[in-house]
Amino acid sequence: MKVSDLVHSFEIFTTNEERALLGKLKRPTRLSTLPEREQQVAENLIRKSLLIKIGTIDPKVVANEH
Repeated sequence: MKVSDLVHSFEIFTTNEERALLGKLKRPTRLSTLPEREQQVAENLIRKSLLIKIGTIDPKVVANEH
């Protein structure tokens, strides 16, 4: 039996604050332009693979399409 047979829908837990930020970041946005709290939330979303970080010096972030 495969895992996909047991689990029909896979959803990553997100808080209301994370969902709001995901909705806001549909276009690439510089991480440094976000307020400090949103930067912390963005880092959490990057760890959850819900945001993509582009670049290393003054990186941009954008919502992952999954």
